[in-house]
Amino acid sequence: MTRTTSARSHVSRRPRMLMAMLALSLFPFLTPAAAPQTVAVQVWKDPNCGCCKDWIAHLEKSGFRVNAVDQGNGAARARLGMPQKFGSCHTALIQGYVIEGHVPATDIQRLLKEKPQALGLAVPGMPIGSPGMDGVAYGGRRDAYKVLLVGKDGAAQVFGSYP
Repeated sequence: MTRTTSARSHVSRRPRMLMAMLALSLFPFLTPAAAPQTVAVQVWKDPNCGCCKDWIAHLEKSGFRVNAVDQGNGAARARLGMPQKFGSCHTALIQGYVIEGHVPATDIQRLLKEKPQALGLAVPGMPIGSPGMDGVAYGGRRDAYKVLLVGKDGAAQVFGSYP
């Protein structure tokens, strides 16, 4: 009788062992190690600009790792070649692309995925409703704006539109 009980016990454990092995084989796909690596972003901004801090928070929520330089962005914009006519309150550099102003993280992610031959992206000015300009202080107001793909020659075309 002991042998029968032992044999049954062994048989009933087999499905559990198979399930455990299956779960362990899937484990690497479920861990944070499988997540894409964060992309480093260098941002030049005014140290007292609240909307720049909010835009940085927007990027960080989207998985970017931001290093902010609080010395203004005019010199960085000029050094990186972004035309003044596309200027805003902060300038960033991400994997060789210049990002000017309140560009949504989804557009930056698209840029990095598509890798067009371009200088970068710009949202000229500071449109209300764009990331960083969308806090409680703006009362839910949203202005239409466009994200521009800026070529190395300074020419621009619409990359994204936000009505």
